[in-house]
Amino acid sequence: MSTKAKEISELNKTHQEIFYSVEFMIKGFPYLFQFKIRNTSQRSMFILVKESSDILSRLKEGDIIKMKYYSSVSNYYMELDTEIESISLKDQGRFRGHYAIGLKILPDRIR
Repeated sequence: MSTKAKEISELNKTHQEIFYSVEFMIKGFPYLFQFKIRNTSQRSMFILVKESSDILSRLKEGDIIKMKYYSSVSNYYMELDTEIESISLKDQGRFRGHYAIGLKILPDRIR
């Protein structure tokens, strides 16, 4: 793994531990979307979206979206550019009927 890849991996791991939720707007929708940030041993930072949600048609792998991240330990948020890293349907288990949307914070874009 390259040094840059390690830095990105460590940054996202750190953010997984301090961020609780995320919100963002999608062009064409008049409202904010808010999601709890989740982590599992198989998947790093992700959100769950119901398979019937209108937002799915607007999210594509590789999209970069400005998202507000809220901490579980603070009342403040950080606005960070985030890449949609993956989109996968969960057809069994406790997340059945949802898409897991993998998130990757882009360190080069942190202000």
